[in-house]
Amino acid sequence: MSLKGQMTTATYMPWDTMVLLLQRLERDHEYKFQLLIAVGCYTALRIGDILKLRWSDFMEHEFLVVSEGKTKKARRIDLNPALVDIIERLYRLMGIVDPNELLFINRTKTKAINVQYINRKLKHIVKRYNIPIPNNSVSSHLFRKTMARHVWERSNYSEKSLIMVGEAFNHSSVRVTKRYLGIKSEEISDIYRNL
Repeated sequence: MSLKGQMTTATYMPWDTMVLLLQRLERDHEYKFQLLIAVGCYTALRIGDILKLRWSDFMEHEFLVVSEGKTKKARRIDLNPALVDIIERLYRLMGIVDPNELLFINRTKTKAINVQYINRKLKHIVKRYNIPIPNNSVSSHLFRKTMARHVWERSNYSEKSLIMVGEAFNHSSVRVTKRYLGIKSEEISDIYRNL
């Protein structure tokens, strides 16, 4: 997590890479982090909001309603069918008996796992599975950027998609969204490469 007002250096993961990683994590019985990456990338919630989620928030619901910790705004997120499938499957595979349990509860079952542990484990996962991302830019913020970048790419890099991402993320302008996604620096780099 970065400090307020500080530019984050987190990167994104290409969507296809993320989907393949989810499959590999399930194969290796890394269910908790498969779930974390899936929920993070499909909802684009901040890690603090993800850690408050319970299994019951997803059970028999078509959407998720979250009061965002940072903005204090209520946000409705329609649940993607792929995410619902992952959650239902992992609920069974993990042997969850209490649907009111936190999704990401610690070993002692007293509170959610902590962000520092998540970030360390994510760095380990990126290295273990040879994901082509610089290790110093891996953090839980990668989830939001992965989803935002996917939306932008799927919409053929349109200005409209930047507006939609900006709205979803409560950005004040398209310029902020471009900076968030690192688009501005890519455009400037293209100027020099294409001389």
